[in-house]
Amino acid sequence: MAIHHTVAALDLPAERIAPRIRGGRASVFGDYWALTKPEVNFLILVTTFAGFYLASKPGPGGFRYLLAIHTLLGTLLVASGTGTLNQYIERFFDAQMRRTARRPLASGRIESSHALWFGIGLSVAGGVYLALAVNVLASLLAVITLLTYLFLYTPLKRKTPLCTLIGAFPGAVPPLIGWAAARGRLDPEAWMLYAVVFLWQFPHFMSIAWMYREDYARAGYFVLPLDERRDRFVIFQSMAFSLALIPLSLLPGVAGQAGVTYTGGAFALGSIFFYYSARFAFHRSSVAARQLLAVSIVYLPAVFVLLMLDKK
Repeated sequence: MAIHHTVAALDLPAERIAPRIRGGRASVFGDYWALTKPEVNFLILVTTFAGFYLASKPGPGGFRYLLAIHTLLGTLLVASGTGTLNQYIERFFDAQMRRTARRPLASGRIESSHALWFGIGLSVAGGVYLALAVNVLASLLAVITLLTYLFLYTPLKRKTPLCTLIGAFPGAVPPLIGWAAARGRLDPEAWMLYAVVFLWQFPHFMSIAWMYREDYARAGYFVLPLDERRDRFVIFQSMAFSLALIPLSLLPGVAGQAGVTYTGGAFALGSIFFYYSARFAFHRSSVAARQLLAVSIVYLPAVFVLLMLDKK
């Protein structure tokens, strides 16, 4: 499971998140922790919790704290397993990129067979835990996300730039898991949350793809077109989707599901996100890409937190 690249976004070098011990060598715990991609899991948990909170009925007893904890724990297990298995599948390609060469598997600090069973164990445990402690729908969504991310999106990264589109479908599922956990079904409002995460991923990943385009090309990833279509591809995916996010994010306010505070905040955040997306699209520089990445990381949790705080 992943928020595309997040996920993707947020794809930081493992050595920056793994704890260090004397001598500068990462601890075993730190290496296994890095395998789970905790920087990606943060956004996954934020959007899953938002889906759960927004689906909970108002009033006393509407928000079930224990069920929320079960949902987050099960989702975290599946997401951690997905991150681990993704690094297992891509370990040889990660070793060819400067950005990922120091990851535990790519650098050989963890045996590949150990990582494989660790990832399988986390994934199975999470899927079973969600089914038993939450409900079957939440578990099914998590498992489908894992399978499509690992066996559809991941191999497509080496075949076509359309992998971004394919990966956005499983990448936007976390709020659906939260919603399904709270209500046992998926209502239209849940799909609105899904659509926000879906659109957000395109400019977010374009910034990463541009910043590390040489690394990706070195490892044989076709995340960007290699011919004259590249610039048009980046411009469209950066600007069109960030622009579409503005009216989409205002729907809860228009439908009376959120108040003026959310509506104004969502418009301001969407406008800022679009500004930096357009700036990157026109300049296509590493500086502009890095600024867009930073803004995108703030945008998504900020919009969801605003919606939760101003929920009607």
